[in-house]
Amino acid sequence: MKAKQQIITIILICITVVVRAQTLPLDSVLARVATNPALQAYDAKARAQDAYATGAKSLDAPKLSAGQYQVPYQFNPNGGSFMIQAEQMFTNPAKLRAKEDYLKGQSKVTSADKDYLKNQLFSQAKQYYYQRVVLEKKLALLQQTQSLLEYTLKDANIRLTYGKERLPNIYKAKAELFELDNTREELHNQISQKNILLNTLMNRDKAAPLAVDTAISLKDYQATITDTAVLANDRSDIKGINRNIDLQRLNAKMEYSKRKPDFGVQAAHMISYAGYPNQYILMASVTIPIVPWASKEYKANLKGIRYETEELQQKKEDILNQAAGVLAGIIADLSSKKRQLDNYQKNIIPALQNSYKTALQAYDQNTGDLPSVLISIKDLQTARMTALDRMQELLTLQVAYEKEIESH
Repeated sequence: MKAKQQIITIILICITVVVRAQTLPLDSVLARVATNPALQAYDAKARAQDAYATGAKSLDAPKLSAGQYQVPYQFNPNGGSFMIQAEQMFTNPAKLRAKEDYLKGQSKVTSADKDYLKNQLFSQAKQYYYQRVVLEKKLALLQQTQSLLEYTLKDANIRLTYGKERLPNIYKAKAELFELDNTREELHNQISQKNILLNTLMNRDKAAPLAVDTAISLKDYQATITDTAVLANDRSDIKGINRNIDLQRLNAKMEYSKRKPDFGVQAAHMISYAGYPNQYILMASVTIPIVPWASKEYKANLKGIRYETEELQQKKEDILNQAAGVLAGIIADLSSKKRQLDNYQKNIIPALQNSYKTALQAYDQNTGDLPSVLISIKDLQTARMTALDRMQELLTLQVAYEKEIESH
């Protein structure tokens, strides 16, 4: 029994290790975000709208009636008759086609709205993912700093034994080492928060472990030229406006079809009470929607639709103008942040590494002191952390750029 329990425990541990070791690349995360319930709700809505469109060509129900016809109030067996009557109105086929086209157009607008939300969710997922990557890099950097401090502290303790180091400096070094624990704890907390956000977008268990691929590369968007024609073709919000404009045109077509007449047929059979010959009624009817008191509504609706279409056109122009301005600002910011990051990587960090090596060498040769070494280690860590912050800013700008051009 104990052996069985041990085997089960080992299997569970192995499963836990495998789950924790599972790395989700960004593409896999985005593929799971694509199945977010919010997006599936749009699919269901579009299917419902298509279902409604299938009934657009239905006619009004026929009307059947039966009862006394022209029977006098005073009893007279020779007066009146019993009548059975049927009526059917036939809506003009052009009206039915226009209505069907309009209802079918609604699902296209819904699909464009879904694409817009999908772009928002993808951008959020990429932002959280890149933040997780940078946090992992910061954890690795803390480990490097810890190794430097532990080496220095070990050397300082040896010197303290021979009276070549002061105790306050030892405590200062230990405090710097313990301070890393607080920083590490804060980073772990931020990682947990990003995991929860990513799992929420992927509709997974919020506490599910998540490992990210830290091998990322910065993309070069600085030389990109903004083309409003490409933006108009790629952006889902512009596509949504275009679909709405198309829908308004179909709406106008539906309103304009109200000018066309509808037709009706009425048939009745009368059975006389007095033995007279039976009689019938057979009549056709037609509506006259062009009379002034009937045409006022659809004329007003057509006028309103024209104004709404004009509003959508102006809104599209405004979005394209704003997007071009945002992209220009992002590109300028990308160039600045890229130069800053290059300066950290090529100049500032190498210079501080040399400063650390020089301070450590002087300390080993008894020409320097421990505080100088600790200061150089802290300065080097701060510069490396700042460089990672610049990388995060670049990735944030990259996500913002891709969100504007909808590149995923």
